[in-house]
Amino acid sequence: MQEQSKRPDLAVHRVRHPLKFRLLQVKRVRALTPHLIRVTFTGDDLHDFVSASFDDHIKVFFPEPGADQPALPQAGPDGPVFPEGKRPTARDFTPRRFDRDARELDIEFAMHDAGPAATWAAQAKVGQYLGVGGPRGSLMIPTGFDWHLLIGDDTALPAIARRLEELPAGTRVTAMIEVADPSARLEFTTQAGLHLVWCYRSQADIHTGTRGEALLQAVRDTSLPENGEGYVWAAGEAATIRAVRQHLCGERGVDRARIRAASYWKQGAVAVHETIDD
Repeated sequence: MQEQSKRPDLAVHRVRHPLKFRLLQVKRVRALTPHLIRVTFTGDDLHDFVSASFDDHIKVFFPEPGADQPALPQAGPDGPVFPEGKRPTARDFTPRRFDRDARELDIEFAMHDAGPAATWAAQAKVGQYLGVGGPRGSLMIPTGFDWHLLIGDDTALPAIARRLEELPAGTRVTAMIEVADPSARLEFTTQAGLHLVWCYRSQADIHTGTRGEALLQAVRDTSLPENGEGYVWAAGEAATIRAVRQHLCGERGVDRARIRAASYWKQGAVAVHETIDD
């Protein structure tokens, strides 16, 4: 088992942000692949928006059927306070890109399952409204590790793409990503030394609803660097990412303090977003 470094420049820490809710309007809609849609939002409410980490998450609020705008909560002393009887449908997303000067926020929607987010994104048009809340905090993972391992499925693509853009030149990074088929592949922009592994769900997996086997097998088959200090980031379906974490920590000796594992969704459940730990 690796021991956590004492180097202060590799300390992972969390920063907090004031809880705010913002009403945003669609500025652009672009299909990146048949499985991923990028929606660019704008609005004056973005003047003090903050997203300090690549895996920040914001709550996205959708209008109810027949409504033009979502019923947004107010920030109370103990969290959000919703208008009585008007709690809107909401899901968690990663801020893919934010430009304060242009007042633009990009959010990418994975079209992997039927649900309110995918349904909304499939019909998204310029001028429509959504609400966002947060992020309430950011986990700051230094870029100065000797190597990085990024693991995820379709829902983790925005965070992985953002991380790859942020890593400095010469950084060793492996990204292992499971998607439906080759049409879901993206071209990433990065200065890092990237080793990219794409995994595809089989037709059997699609028909049975089983996900994650290809990704988990790819993680089992990969070699971890023997030298230097590394950090593992993994996000996606809950059971798959839990198995990934158990394998890396239990069988491969990865220090539990050097892995960030998160459930972005859970098969058979709705609105799941949580950290996976012991």
